[in-house]
Amino acid sequence: MGTALVYHEDMTATRLLWDDPQCQIECPARLDAALSGLRQCGLEQRCFRLSARKASEAELGLVHSPEYVALVRGTQALAEQELQALSAQFDAVYFHPRTYHCAQLAAGAALQLVDAVLTGTVRNGLALVRPPGHHSQRAAANGFCVFNNVAIAAQHAKQKHGLHRILIVDWDIHHGQGIQYIFEDDPSVLYFSWHRYEHGRFWPFLRESDADAVGQGQGRGFTVNLPWNQVGMGDPDYMAAFLHVLLPLAFEGQMQATPECFAHLTRLLQVLAGGRVCAVLEGGYHLESSAHSVCMTVRALLGDPILPLSGPMVPCHSALESIQSVQRAHAPHWRSLQQPDAASGTCSPPLPGAVACETAAAALSSLLDRLRLRPVPPVLTAAALTVPGAARLLPPDVLCQEESAPREETEAWARPHEALAQDKALTALGKLLYLLDGTLDGQVNNSLVVTPGPAVAATLDVAIRRGLSRGAQRVLCVTLGQLDRPLDLADDGRTLWLNSKVEEAAAPSMFHVRTPLPATTGGFLNCVLGLVLPLAYGFQPDLVLVALGPAHGLQDPWAALLAAMLQGPAGGRVLVLLEEESAPRLARTLALVLHGQAPPSLGPFSMASPEDIQALTYLRGQLQPQWKMLQDPSRGPLPGAPCSQLCASSQPEAGPGGDGAAHQPPGAGR
Repeated sequence: MGTALVYHEDMTATRLLWDDPQCQIECPARLDAALSGLRQCGLEQRCFRLSARKASEAELGLVHSPEYVALVRGTQALAEQELQALSAQFDAVYFHPRTYHCAQLAAGAALQLVDAVLTGTVRNGLALVRPPGHHSQRAAANGFCVFNNVAIAAQHAKQKHGLHRILIVDWDIHHGQGIQYIFEDDPSVLYFSWHRYEHGRFWPFLRESDADAVGQGQGRGFTVNLPWNQVGMGDPDYMAAFLHVLLPLAFEGQMQATPECFAHLTRLLQVLAGGRVCAVLEGGYHLESSAHSVCMTVRALLGDPILPLSGPMVPCHSALESIQSVQRAHAPHWRSLQQPDAASGTCSPPLPGAVACETAAAALSSLLDRLRLRPVPPVLTAAALTVPGAARLLPPDVLCQEESAPREETEAWARPHEALAQDKALTALGKLLYLLDGTLDGQVNNSLVVTPGPAVAATLDVAIRRGLSRGAQRVLCVTLGQLDRPLDLADDGRTLWLNSKVEEAAAPSMFHVRTPLPATTGGFLNCVLGLVLPLAYGFQPDLVLVALGPAHGLQDPWAALLAAMLQGPAGGRVLVLLEEESAPRLARTLALVLHGQAPPSLGPFSMASPEDIQALTYLRGQLQPQWKMLQDPSRGPLPGAPCSQLCASSQPEAGPGGDGAAHQPPGAGR
């Protein structure tokens, strides 16, 4: 159950035969650069390699008309002038005698990946394809795209494998109108696209690329367009879109995202559908940046630690407006977006001193430096259990921790705490100290420690202080159950304490937040997506401590989802502390999730209770002035930061019309 990499060298055969500045960026070097990047990072060798097969004409006919398939097939026999004349009949397209062969392989690669994932041969995977597909329509090529690879794969998954709910996430600078047209009346496919729109002034210049295009007939509500109306959208904007729009919907039924951000978005998608994620690289025309984004995505699919996001996590005003327009358009169709009106807290103006955008070359250089500084730890997941036969409870690839910190050192840390005097608690503390040091030294990624219930609070207190003393700059503590914040813990911004189990919502300070444990699936998801993750990404911790204490009340799937989603903010470095009574049933599930397996299903979606919504609304209102990632565009004013300007090295190239940004040539995305 690894990660597949699907590719075929023949897909580099098609190329532009005449001079056309609009189409020249769609070139064989796109795939060469991506594959070279994977090899240089040692990632290709770790994947399950599959050579792409050709899609049959019957499979192409799942989406395209017989006449269109025949037209493309006929290009194999055309001379250069005939190919150029035919290409001119479409928008931003070129044909080559090998286009049909390459396009069959591109669609076949997506089909092969879907088959491998849905038959259990692999857990997830990436297909590198060319030509791209998401602009292609039933009877027309468009925007470099010939056959709609992802749409064909989705129809195949429905017909061959019997799937009834498929999510297509299209993150690209351009709107994938081809996929939208194909599925706009189909409630079995939820299509989500974010794209540069600029109020209709950016290619493909379509009114139906805006947020109010929600689908047709039975498919109303299953087309979700998030149009970016300014350039310079960054990581905070993309994360806000996931937390406020895509993930709530998914659980219920020239932009500036960094390569690291692609890894975070991929990791968030892996908590859905049992982790069955099929990524298809169709576009990417800045070769070096695209190659690094591919590497970051594959690292996430493989389960490697992902690099934390850097820079201020402040969504910009324009992004929040776009998100609000999507929420407004889809509220009639999705219960998770139907929130009662509530007064929101007054938000302060944006933080001063916006960080200037660096050049793309400098950003990529910084990324490579960070990768060298944070290689994959030798131990991905370790667990220290106190129950007899602990090793039998753990998955085979999870290390059963036996080594401990020196006895004298452990006793010195335990001395101020009476609850740690018991032998079992002291033994667990010694293993925790050993694992915590390994985590901060880059030897261990995630870990699970089981300790007697009465010792959880004291053990957590030691873990916080040990982490800070060993170089952690910011420690995020997410606690559930009867666990109070240590009275002498400094409120100096080095720790952020979130506790869920108390009776009333309260925020004694921006670094100390208490919220009731929600009673429903919808309430829990609201709490995680609307409070915990925005705070976690805004805080940007070096270390995440999750403590499930006595009477924590968290259902096993909820605990697993929480642990899975908290792996992003600190790039791994998650230590889960579990009280002993829950260990026999929960330890294995948590170990699997920490090791990269998708969490179990949450079950049927149920709406949040009015009490849970009220508590969340109150806390967000109290905390929004200090934590910009908490800005909910569906409520109150939108004081987000101004969008940064495009850096010089990523200025758009001239496209249809040849006059700059508004006419950049199309390119398909993943």
